[in-house]
Amino acid sequence: GIRLGFVFQNPDYQLFAEEVWEEVTLGPRLLGLTEAEVRRRAEAALSQVHLREAAREDPFSLTKGQRQRLAVAAVLSIRPQVIILDEPTTGLDHREQEDMLALIRELHRQGHTIIMVTHSMWAASRYARRLIVLRGGRVILDGPTREVFAQEERLAACSLKPPEIVQLSRALGFVALTPEDFRRHIARGLP
Repeated sequence: GIRLGFVFQNPDYQLFAEEVWEEVTLGPRLLGLTEAEVRRRAEAALSQVHLREAAREDPFSLTKGQRQRLAVAAVLSIRPQVIILDEPTTGLDHREQEDMLALIRELHRQGHTIIMVTHSMWAASRYARRLIVLRGGRVILDGPTREVFAQEERLAACSLKPPEIVQLSRALGFVALTPEDFRRHIARGLP
């Protein structure tokens, strides 16, 4: 079957151990792996989220961003094919949000299927290839990010607004998802 990992919106509801190391080794141990494999997976997961040096620390002494990355590491240690992240940038400052989203992008590049639940339209515009907009448990929109953000009226019906860069570009007759995308489009000439 498919192995699935879930990262909670609030890492404090997911973390339980007295040491970071214990947190990332539990999953592989529950899978019945050898101690050597448990160690390899834990070290790899901590390295990937840049927390290897924190292995012996109390998880609750870490910053919110570090705790969020630790929750991701705990999931990575079981090597899931699919990772679901519930609002992974909530409560993080802008730098931590960018770091978390860069980590998520890297996980996708490595072959993980990523499902990110978010209300952050700027994060969706920069990092998502496909959007599924839900309202009342029903799918309202489903498609490539650019196409979904082009449907402002349907988004508004779901109390969502595209990021400002999308709104500005739509006013000029095209859809740019990021400032870089906007600059490239302008450099080629307006439609």
